[in-house]
Amino acid sequence: MFKRRSLLVAGVASTIITKAKAQSSPWPDRPIRMIIGYPAGGPTDFPGRLLQDPLQRLWGQPIVIENRPGASQMIASEAVARAAPDGYTIFLAASTHTSNAAVQARMPYDTINDFTPIVNIYASPTVLFTGGGQPFRTAQELVAAARQQPGMAFATSGNGSSGHFATELFRRKMGIDLTIVAYRGAVPALQDVVAGRVPGTFSTLAGAFPLAREGKLRALAIAGAQRTAVLPDVLTLDELGMGIPDTSPWYGFVAPKGLARDIVDRIARDVQGVLRDPAIRQRLIDQGGIILGEGPDVFAARIATELAENIVVAREANIRVE
Repeated sequence: MFKRRSLLVAGVASTIITKAKAQSSPWPDRPIRMIIGYPAGGPTDFPGRLLQDPLQRLWGQPIVIENRPGASQMIASEAVARAAPDGYTIFLAASTHTSNAAVQARMPYDTINDFTPIVNIYASPTVLFTGGGQPFRTAQELVAAARQQPGMAFATSGNGSSGHFATELFRRKMGIDLTIVAYRGAVPALQDVVAGRVPGTFSTLAGAFPLAREGKLRALAIAGAQRTAVLPDVLTLDELGMGIPDTSPWYGFVAPKGLARDIVDRIARDVQGVLRDPAIRQRLIDQGGIILGEGPDVFAARIATELAENIVVAREANIRVE
């Protein structure tokens, strides 16, 4: 009897020790996947590449960036929703994370309940662009051309994207007929605008600014709430009397639902620290970015509020993706 009890106690002690070791295992102790739902080189890819090296140094582990473009990042979102909540899969989400649920007829995941918000990195103003070779010098000239050419093509980075929302709102506000051409990401959309195949687009400044700086794109108006330092002479649509709701996207890290709070706080704290680095800050500002650094609770509240607002806008603008 004594021997049996001793074995039982030893077994319990072994289990406790094993659990304690597992719980005390430091995070991270292996490479981390950073999934991005848009192509390499685009505005969502930019902050991931920017933060990759400093976070690798902080965490002492490689961060492997995995671009999974398509379906306005829903392919990537679904992959993340199904991943283990262990801190080794993080998702650099764009704000289409909230707009998708407002426009999609069916969703393979729940935008709120299947993810853990971690930290919102920055926002990029939405800007009305035309190609550098186009004749339009102002937003008013583009609107006038659209009125003379019903059905004029207009590029977006995908159905339900922030650019799509901005285009639909702009079309309704101005009373113009536009044919919306949805691309698989901002890069191919901007390429066709630069080439003159499509007259215009609403795009994030982060992805388009290098092309604007080279003269390949011309910024006609800021669709965000305020002017940007990198385009100080470009007026907002509000200033032009063409105001539409601000659709400027954000970019932030989320993870599968159930990620331990200590890992959430660690990632958020480390990203916030990196965002205080003057060189990193300047890189984001140079892209026209607005640095946010919102922690998990503020970020979660933003996602919930924005989702509710997007549902209203999608219904009023009849934005729907079957």
